[in-house]
Amino acid sequence: MAHLILLGIVYVSFISLGLPDGILGVAWPAIRADMGQPLAAVGAITIAMTISSATASFFAGTIAKRIGTGAVVAASCLMTALALLGFAVAPSFGWLVALGVPLGLGAGAVDASLNHFVAAHYSSRHMNWLHGFWGVGATTGPLIMGLALASSGGWALGVRSIGLMQLTLAVVLFATLSLWAKEHSKPPANEEAHGAAAFKPVRPLALWLAPTLFLFYVAAEMGTGLWAASILVTDRGLTQAQAGIWVSVYFGSITAGRFAVGLVANRLGNRRLVRLGIAVATAGALVFALPAVFGSAASLGLVLMGLGCAPVFPSLMHETARRFPDDVARTVIGRQMTFAYAGGSVIPAAFGLLATWAGLGAVMPVVVLILLALLALAVALDRMT
Repeated sequence: MAHLILLGIVYVSFISLGLPDGILGVAWPAIRADMGQPLAAVGAITIAMTISSATASFFAGTIAKRIGTGAVVAASCLMTALALLGFAVAPSFGWLVALGVPLGLGAGAVDASLNHFVAAHYSSRHMNWLHGFWGVGATTGPLIMGLALASSGGWALGVRSIGLMQLTLAVVLFATLSLWAKEHSKPPANEEAHGAAAFKPVRPLALWLAPTLFLFYVAAEMGTGLWAASILVTDRGLTQAQAGIWVSVYFGSITAGRFAVGLVANRLGNRRLVRLGIAVATAGALVFALPAVFGSAASLGLVLMGLGCAPVFPSLMHETARRFPDDVARTVIGRQMTFAYAGGSVIPAAFGLLATWAGLGAVMPVVVLILLALLALAVALDRMT
């Protein structure tokens, strides 16, 4: 029973992890109107959050080894909750930027710690489903904010509501810390030796190649999500509403795909799922990149790409605990999350420079090249580990 309760808490934690992720973009027009800020000022908040998240992810493995995953997740969830509640009462824009630091630190620590815990203790099926539930949270957060913006409470009510949800979860996490204790249980000596023997000798290159896969993957996924609407409106003649629907369908395909993949993940295995997913995502990106060939059906490439993307992140994350011994896996997963944050922020922003120089039509061909490079690197890492 305790095992099932802990699994339920981890599932809820993944939903909670996704809740704040999409709300800033939804709330920003109202926030900047209230605080008299230019459109680009949101970059200061996102930079503070991204740097903080990447830093926390990098060190999360070391901290979790000392105090336990449960304590890291509970403390980080409390930090995130207090930061969100602070957002709701912030008197000026400078406070929002400052609060982006604890918000990013909390999110990054939870992300890396939970991913390692699930990779070490649960099957590939659960890893895919858990990341599907992150998508549920990432979809629900903007919905809550939208409802708040439509009410008299405005964006502050939306942030406060999600902050109180996080605070409630933090209380539950602190109350159930004993359930995470099994993480520190040591196997018998003979089992430990057998487990160590199952791993190939760790090559230093593999310790950095594994994180690089996340840099490439998240760059392709988030770069497409960021620029697809602009491509559809500017180059393909769709309305903003139509483009918004297609982007929602893209992310919805990733979420639905993860739930579907969970049904077969244990049978197919992580490495096969990663290669198959990248191949399908590449085909989808290629279809979306070639409207001259596929016509109006090119937009369906976003659906195909989303379905292909679905198993890649969770399967790569789950496989880390099988490529490396536990202590090494903690460190590598922290690096993977750091590289993922970099890939989701720096490279999509660089796509903007590319679009300015060569036009929006150059973005998706570059995404195709990134996915092909990702496939080659994934094959190389499989051979090393």
